[in-house]
Amino acid sequence: MRQAGHGGFLDRWRFYRPTGDRQRQAVIAEEQAGRAVAFRARGFAVAAVMLCLPLLTVPPRLWYYLAAAALFFLLGLVPHLLRRHRYAAAIQAVFVVLDAALITTVIIMPPPGGLDIGWPVQTRLRSSEFLYLIVLLVGAALSYSPWQVIWTGISIIATWSAGVAAVYWRADTLHYDGGLESMPVDAAMKVFLDPHFVSGGTLLNQVILTAIATGVLAAAVHRSRLMLLRHTRAEIARSALARYVSADLADAILRSERRFDTPATREVAVLFADIVGFTGLSERTPPERIVALLKSFHERCCRVVFRHGGSLDKYIGDGFLATFGAIGDMPDAAARALRCAVELQQEIDRWNGKRAARGAAGIPLSIGLHFGPAVVGNTGTEERLEFTVIGDTVNIASRLEGFTREARCRIAASEACLAAAHAAGGTLPAFRHFGPVAVRGRGEPVDVHIWPAAPIGAP
Repeated sequence: MRQAGHGGFLDRWRFYRPTGDRQRQAVIAEEQAGRAVAFRARGFAVAAVMLCLPLLTVPPRLWYYLAAAALFFLLGLVPHLLRRHRYAAAIQAVFVVLDAALITTVIIMPPPGGLDIGWPVQTRLRSSEFLYLIVLLVGAALSYSPWQVIWTGISIIATWSAGVAAVYWRADTLHYDGGLESMPVDAAMKVFLDPHFVSGGTLLNQVILTAIATGVLAAAVHRSRLMLLRHTRAEIARSALARYVSADLADAILRSERRFDTPATREVAVLFADIVGFTGLSERTPPERIVALLKSFHERCCRVVFRHGGSLDKYIGDGFLATFGAIGDMPDAAARALRCAVELQQEIDRWNGKRAARGAAGIPLSIGLHFGPAVVGNTGTEERLEFTVIGDTVNIASRLEGFTREARCRIAASEACLAAAHAAGGTLPAFRHFGPVAVRGRGEPVDVHIWPAAPIGAP
């Protein structure tokens, strides 16, 4: 299905075609906003002309020109009201021609009904009213379409040339195609001052200047449209990236020249978190309440992770995997992960306090932390990609999360994570050294530190 306001041949030019539905919708919205701004500018221009007309003419000719200004406003009202129509671009193109034809007619043709002051029609080409057509061209620049600017310029040149030609070829028109500069001064002045004289050179200059103005404005709008496309692409990318990281980190990644999802091996702090006893809780809780509980849990934890500059790798049932330093270099990744883990527990404590106040069961949280090299990049297929971390560092963090039950602690962190955090400097939470722990799937034990520093249940 074609989207409203996105019809017409102009949108098929590949240089200006949005990519994807989200960008297409964003560009359509900006184009419609541009049309709305152009219509408001037209309204201000018409109001200014109407206010000045009493200074330039008197009734009854005044009523004729006021009516023409009102008609010009109405010609802008129709495409404005239809700016969301599927053929909005074509409608706009038609009314641009009508605008140019109306202005040309009012400038060149004498007022009907005996309202003219009786001067030869040729004298109407010597005034500066042609500039009103240039104002029409400037108004087209408010759009995000260089093709609309070009079409407006072509319409102005065509209608004005047709109007001048109609006067030029009148039987009573005096014109000298050989050039007045080749005549004696007195003779040239006589021709030039004749009220029936029309200069073809004047029309040529008007056409050339209009063409130059059209090209310059089209180039300016071309740049504006490219900037709009880049901006919408960046916003869409930022929105997609915000599913992984905090908004500030997403902005930093987008400003970087290096792709964040390029496969690489990085020093990463990995945080595994899981709700303890969730299986039993889910068995005695209605499904809709379980879903609501998980949503609240994930929202609270996600805010904390992002606050510490971490990225959300994935939700794993009632738990999640967060990383620090996976998307971009982060010298203090381990320290951030440790502080984040403690604040996660504090956030869960506050949440459990609210749950206890309404008679709901507490939600115990266990966390495992490790720091080391990991492979980062996209996995999956073209239809379903997932940015993730892979390797021994991830497996150890997962095993340490499970070890918290045995150690009767809430956070279990490896010696590698604590050492990297201390090397980065800054104040760190107090952990208690537990000692070497055998980790399934690994030959060498992992030296572990646990939190809280005092054993759970100790006075």
